[in-house]
Amino acid sequence: MKNRTPTTVASALILGLGSSGEAAARLLLKTGTSVTVADSGTGSALETKAQGLRVAGCEVRVGSRDLPVGPFELAVISPGIAISDPWVMELRSRGVPVISELELGWRVCRSRVLAVTGSNGKSTLVKLCLESLKAVGRSAVAGGNYGTPLSAMALLDPAPDWIVVEVSSFQLEAVERFAPDVGILLNLNPNHLDRHGTLEVYAGMKARLFAQMGAGHTAVIPETAPGMIRAAIPAPCRTATFGSGEEAMFRYANGYISGPGLDVPISVQGTVFDNEVMGETAAACVAAMVGGGVPPLGVTVAAKGFERLPHRMQTVAEVRGVTFVNDSKATNLAAMSAGLRMVRGPVRLIAGGLLKESDLDSVKKILVNRVRGVYIIGKYSRVMAAAWKDVVPCMLCSGLKDAVDHAWKDSREGEVVLLSPGCASFDQFKSFEDRGEQFTNLVRVIEKGE
Repeated sequence: MKNRTPTTVASALILGLGSSGEAAARLLLKTGTSVTVADSGTGSALETKAQGLRVAGCEVRVGSRDLPVGPFELAVISPGIAISDPWVMELRSRGVPVISELELGWRVCRSRVLAVTGSNGKSTLVKLCLESLKAVGRSAVAGGNYGTPLSAMALLDPAPDWIVVEVSSFQLEAVERFAPDVGILLNLNPNHLDRHGTLEVYAGMKARLFAQMGAGHTAVIPETAPGMIRAAIPAPCRTATFGSGEEAMFRYANGYISGPGLDVPISVQGTVFDNEVMGETAAACVAAMVGGGVPPLGVTVAAKGFERLPHRMQTVAEVRGVTFVNDSKATNLAAMSAGLRMVRGPVRLIAGGLLKESDLDSVKKILVNRVRGVYIIGKYSRVMAAAWKDVVPCMLCSGLKDAVDHAWKDSREGEVVLLSPGCASFDQFKSFEDRGEQFTNLVRVIEKGE
């Protein structure tokens, strides 16, 4: 447990009153720290949460326009607050250490930590790791971006053997000593460039997952990981690569995962992981189990009983031989491409929304090979159609219902109507969950009409 010494301070400032900020505040209160919470937002839900913390002993300021004066020995920021935020910069100018809620929770927790980061598919890998650990008798809980903040799990009694935590680039911006026992980078594709600016900066944030790891720790990375990721892993730390190519230490091929430390290959045949995309996810999990000294056969057990998370390649219905699949969680082009690689059969693709990236040519090859028509919605529909119309038929649609109706009308037996937008949802929907639920409801109407 390298550098894992609890933080003991007399006074601390929490920036942000989301779930992470609340968890950090309650954790610090339990250590006897005087806690002030500041949030610039307003609203009844925020005020209710603020009142609960006031009762617990915090000073809470909502609708705050000015940074509290302090003095503070520590500041803890929520993932939604960037390190470039004026409040963060002012705190650092005052000499106040600023850390993420993830860092705070890690310093206090007594469990071994398996951390998962990446651009796409993190939650699925977290779930597979969690269930693989449980399958071989290890007590384990999952959290971070997956659900419960690490600070809320840090003082569990009894402490579980493992905490599996989903980690975002936002959380990694303000870590200092964070060093998971096993760290996994699942993949690296352009994402969150509106916050990080460039792919290089974004990749640098992901690399911070490994920077403080040392002897006895294991870094799990794709066989195709760039040099800057490899260079970020300290020499005493073990490195394991995964993938489906010949160079991968833990390699998926034809339903099996092979690699060092395995008495027999690990089978995922006949499961949702029995394809090139999800097979690599399973290979990363096997590498993590071996790196953590956990029997890897639990991966086979977990894979056989695995239920997909909502809005991630979920089969909604089959109507007259046409399969409808909800992959609303695909909020960037790499995730859309992965969804297209996973389905069997020609695709009628529903895509569009708020684009996060500009390289639309990167998916043209898979569109040519897998897609018979794209039904495009959202703010950037004309941009997407202009980029793709030379390789695949594109239809501009007024909304999701229009897209579903046209895709269903055009589809033939054996085809797949796939909602895999490749874009964020906020131009038309409350969230990707809302988008997926609306798609599901539209498909149910079609199903009932047949």
